[in-house]
Order: sequence, then C-alpha cells, then structure tokens
Amino acid sequence: MERKLLSKKIIDVCLEMTRLGLNQGTAGNVSVRYNDGMLITPTGTPYENLTESQIVFIDKDGNYEAGKVPSSEWRFHRAVYQARPTANAVVHNHAIYSTAVSILNRPIPAIHYMVAAAGGSSIPCAPYATFGSKPLSENVFQCMKTSKAILLQHHGMIASEVTLDKALWLAQEVEVLAHLYLKTLSIQDPVPVLSEEEMTIVLEKFKTYGSSIEE
Repeated sequence: MERKLLSKKIIDVCLEMTRLGLNQGTAGNVSVRYNDGMLITPTGTPYENLTESQIVFIDKDGNYEAGKVPSSEWRFHRAVYQARPTANAVVHNHAIYSTAVSILNRPIPAIHYMVAAAGGSSIPCAPYATFGSKPLSENVFQCMKTSKAILLQHHGMIASEVTLDKALWLAQEVEVLAHLYLKTLSIQDPVPVLSEEEMTIVLEKFKTYGSSIEE
C-alpha cells in the first residue's frame, strides 16, 4: 500500500480508537511498518486535526523526517517490530480498564479463552519506565517477544498484529478482558482461570482465528 493510503489508514484507526472509548485526548499512538522503518503519528496532535502529511516516517535506525516530530513513544514501536517480525501494525492507548490492571502490575490471566488472541495463556505487564524512554522500549521488547499484546505498568497497553484493523481489534479485545478481570477480581482473588492444558488447545485453534479480519 502506498504511503498516502497508509497514512490515511493510521488516522482512521486513531479516530476509531477514540470512538470506541479506548483513548482520550492526545494520548496513545499508532504506527505501521513501512519500507525499512515505520510510519507513525506525530507528537501531541489531536487525532481529529491530523492530516496525511503530518504522519512521520522513521527509518530502522531511528532517523526521522526533517520538520516533523514523531510520537514520543516511537522507540517502543520500533521495539515491537524488532521483537515481532510478523507484526506490521502497532496500536497504543490508555484504555481505562487495561490501564487500571496495569496500575495493579498484574498480567491478565486465562480468565477467558479470548486471552489466547494475544498469543499466550496470559497478557503480560511490562515493568514501569518513563514514557518515551529507552528503558521502556527495552521492557516492551522483552514482553512483546512472548505476546502480541501487553500492558504497560502505570501507563496503558500495546497491541500488535499483521494489519492495522487486526491490531485495533486486538486492542479492543484486551480492553474487554481487562474489564472482565477487574469485575471478577472484585469478587474473588485469585480469580478462576482456565488450565494450561485447555489454553494449549485454544492457542492451537487460534492459529486460524480472526483470518476474516481484513485491513
């Protein structure tokens, strides 16, 4: 897909993320793999004001276009692409329930088989580091090696997938799971979870799940 169309798709996903209630204000950011680097949203710009020309290209070495300033979180977007070679899109937001679980510094356990959508038997929580920092990107890199979606302690969540539509779908699924987890956690701690044996079966079935979600 050519750059202009990808840039428009990024903006569309940003707007849809807000419409779905997954993000607030200028928080969050979205990127897609492009050529030898990525296209990413600029820093501190309300999504409704974004234009295709403002989307920033960053190469694999972290160099970006003159006259443009990328999201402060570009380092962890690059870390996701390094950790997950099959990922072509990354969605980051401060969704309420996912962020609440991240404040507890807990992973989302196997409370429901849909946890497998992220590629494992739980959705991990990366240790806290200052936003936009190299230590945060290193924490993200380690966590994303085992999961397509993670929580960021005291921060929010990240979802990655082969397309932007699938990444947004996964982000929404994680938010639903986080909501379910908090609801059940208020009743019982630890919460009931599916067995590792069952999650192994489910993870195998998920190798073809969601194949109809297209960009």
